[in-house]
Amino acid sequence: MAHDISVFGVYPDRPTLEGAVERLRVAGFRPQDISIIVPDPGTHQLTHEINSKAPEGATTGAATGGVLGGVLGWLIGIGALTIPGLGPFIAAGPIVAALAGVGAVGATGGLIGALVGTGMPEIEAKRYEGRLRNGGLLCSVHCDDRAWAERAREIMKDTAAQDISSTREPVGDYHP
Repeated sequence: MAHDISVFGVYPDRPTLEGAVERLRVAGFRPQDISIIVPDPGTHQLTHEINSKAPEGATTGAATGGVLGGVLGWLIGIGALTIPGLGPFIAAGPIVAALAGVGAVGATGGLIGALVGTGMPEIEAKRYEGRLRNGGLLCSVHCDDRAWAERAREIMKDTAAQDISSTREPVGDYHP
């Protein structure tokens, strides 16, 4: 039985984050296992939206993907959003769906709610939000078991991540 675990870390700048994502890719992590949240350098507007409308979503994804580029463009589910109190950000990976699911673009505490939804204790989620507020870049890695989680933790440590933590992801109450 798999024990899904998420490993989180904060990077000080974009080149360091890009190096970490490349190391994770080389180590065999899939693009759908890695999520990032980075400030959106391409806009000064305070209203972006993650939505499910195909044409607008494709346009937003393409434009945002162009802003990310390089190794970060390898990630899936890229979207632009505004996190209340934090400003415009670009998110990629499964966290995009989590943020959209809690209505991050319109609800206070959307990032905290999304992180808590991954199983993270609220106090840690608030700490990560504070790190983003101070310019940090968040990276999370979904891991299918403890061995992969340890591998992700080691890569994050080796690539200068700060505040590395991990949490078991919530499991539904239905088990066939």
